[in-house]
Amino acid sequence: MTLPPRAVIFGCAGSELTDRERRFFAEADPLGFILFQRNCVEPAQLRRLVAELRSSVGRADAPVLIDQEGGRVLRLKPPHWRAAPAQGRFADLAGRDRASAREAAYLNARILAAELADLGITVDCAPVLDLRLPGAHEIIGDRALGSEPDQVAELGLAVAQGLLDSGVLPVIKHIPGHGRANVDSHHELPVVDVSREVLEQTDFEPFRRLCSQPWAMTAHVVYRAVDPERPASLSPRVIEQVIRGSIGFDGFLVSDDVNMKALKGDVGELSRTAIHAGCDAVLHCNGDFAEMERVARATPRLSDRALERLSRGSAMLPQRAEELNIAAALGRIETLLAA
Repeated sequence: MTLPPRAVIFGCAGSELTDRERRFFAEADPLGFILFQRNCVEPAQLRRLVAELRSSVGRADAPVLIDQEGGRVLRLKPPHWRAAPAQGRFADLAGRDRASAREAAYLNARILAAELADLGITVDCAPVLDLRLPGAHEIIGDRALGSEPDQVAELGLAVAQGLLDSGVLPVIKHIPGHGRANVDSHHELPVVDVSREVLEQTDFEPFRRLCSQPWAMTAHVVYRAVDPERPASLSPRVIEQVIRGSIGFDGFLVSDDVNMKALKGDVGELSRTAIHAGCDAVLHCNGDFAEMERVARATPRLSDRALERLSRGSAMLPQRAEELNIAAALGRIETLLAA
């Protein structure tokens, strides 16, 4: 009987797999992989790398993820790839014309996904559903689709649908909301100290509106009104009561990178804690061998429930992506943003 893959998604160190990485991934059997700018040189190279990653685990359908939001968060950059606009551009447009913003966000996502699908990349860590709020750290900033839950949900749905329609799975992030973070969770642990009632009405609401999406990524943020000690990624209370509970998300839940400085402790133990808290899988992104070995030892095989969530999410993709006239779509986006 074939065992399920391990509940982890790994990064790799460079633009080509080393023999050591191939052997490690074959033995560790991670669910999938995530790409960063260090891995992305030019299209032909990246297609080879994606194929090698999947070959290393012997699964042609192993998910390959990337953070390709637009603006500041682009792993694929010019000159080989498009400088896609930040989500904040669509938020600005929504202040003038909500319907035009929705159309532009959708078309932009269609193009992003078409570019990714051409490379064999199957999951995009977008849209960002965090609110842009005054006084918060700028780590979200213009990555946000606005400051008001209705607008963020509406534009976020357009982005998610655009990705799906071009054959790529979206990941809503950072659930249940990173917008109030007062520090950058890449470096410190944010603590949100507002009432549960306020959070339910604001930060959590866009995620509730998009709770039927296939994947979500957790926030390394402490919400004192729910769990005063543990960040969402490590908190059974946040995951059970909020993410699976009041938000109602029952898709595939992956942690943000367990190597981020917001989390303190050994990466293996952090990975084990995240899975026990209710994450379906963890992300480990930096490609460091010693860390990956500890994470692999600490993470179990995917649960039956996680496998069912993965399958249900993949079923949301169209049997065949509708052809997109990219030149016409780019022209339309430019016209809408300039209006």
